[in-house]
Amino acid sequence: MKIGVMLPVGGNDGPAGGSPGWADVKAMAVAAEESGLDSVWLADHFFYRAPDDTVYGMHEAWTLLSGVAAVTSRLELGTMVLCGSFRDPGLTAKMAATLDLVSDGRLILGVGAGWHDPEYEAFGLPTDHRVGRFEEWLEIVARLVRGETVSFDGKYHQVKGAVLVPAPERRIPVLVAAFGPRMLDLTARWADQWNTAWFGLPDEKLTERLAAIRAATTPAGTTVDLTVGITVTDPTQPAVADPESPTISGSVEDLAEAFRSYESLGISHLIVGTEPMTVRSVEHLAKAKSLAFG
Repeated sequence: MKIGVMLPVGGNDGPAGGSPGWADVKAMAVAAEESGLDSVWLADHFFYRAPDDTVYGMHEAWTLLSGVAAVTSRLELGTMVLCGSFRDPGLTAKMAATLDLVSDGRLILGVGAGWHDPEYEAFGLPTDHRVGRFEEWLEIVARLVRGETVSFDGKYHQVKGAVLVPAPERRIPVLVAAFGPRMLDLTARWADQWNTAWFGLPDEKLTERLAAIRAATTPAGTTVDLTVGITVTDPTQPAVADPESPTISGSVEDLAEAFRSYESLGISHLIVGTEPMTVRSVEHLAKAKSLAFG
């Protein structure tokens, strides 16, 4: 099973609960590569507005991921997840093909329909029919990155004889984050990987979601790699200001056992959000991975 880590992108992900800079993103990515983890991931938002109206700023995910590609050579590079509402499908596919070229075939194109209304409203993006818009967007993107010439006349998106030139050098894996019936159906039709998040130890909700994705893919005659986002707290470091729940907190041995429990469920890739987001947290994950899987 692969173990990846979320990189800081904004909000209070940086040192001492402040906003992270490029040096912080780079340090965690390099530590992940050097310590033996398998992948790094970036969230995609304009900002997050909390219920108390506090606004947490975010850096632009794709630009950061391009920088990470330049300072690493082995890690898989993923978006967790790129919002389909923020970028035209043709541009997204072109960006994916180019970053996959730059990174020597290391991209995982993680995508989703989006959800945070305040950032949509602030930047003039429509919040209606979000899944319907994503359905059209995903078909165009998936077919383009698989080397097809695409004509599509939808309600929200239209392309005519669209093609990526030069063509992608490989089949770029598409990951869809999904849990509702319509999104699961789209995952079965167009995705190579599926994600659900955020969890601590495996629980009943995860069992239900695994059953749902298997129920969606079986009639379609397709298979997808199963990935799960989890949150891990390192109890030997200072607590973060706004901790996530649920989380896995404990020793390297405890974390290794948790990794093995996810592997036993058929999970192929764990994507870990660490608390705090530090190089030391990356090293904590890497030790647990080594203990769990050798």
